[in-house]
Amino acid sequence: MKFKFENILIWQKAMDLGEDVNDLSKAFPEKEKFNLSSQICRAVDSVALNISEGSIGQSNPEFKKFMGYSIRSLAEVVTCLHKAKRRKYITDQDFEKYYQESFNLMNMMVAFRKNIK
Repeated sequence: MKFKFENILIWQKAMDLGEDVNDLSKAFPEKEKFNLSSQICRAVDSVALNISEGSIGQSNPEFKKFMGYSIRSLAEVVTCLHKAKRRKYITDQDFEKYYQESFNLMNMMVAFRKNIK
């Protein structure tokens, strides 16, 4: 038997993005270990964590609330990507790849949240 959230496509995509961004952050300079690297990893992990936590909650309004947290975490990831690009920790190609993945996931998450009754 699976947990409900394991069947949710946005959770699956958030899990994949989390692993990719975590790997990407390993190339950040050592001085960012406890700053930007830590921040982007915590934010990207929070996306999937909030989806799963909300999905097993007591009510649909509670699930919507956790989806809001997840969406805000994804916005934080995008801001961290911008910071990493500006500081030249990531290439333009990596930025574009993860920016586009984040944008697509954000649209999916917003649509998913709208359909929670």
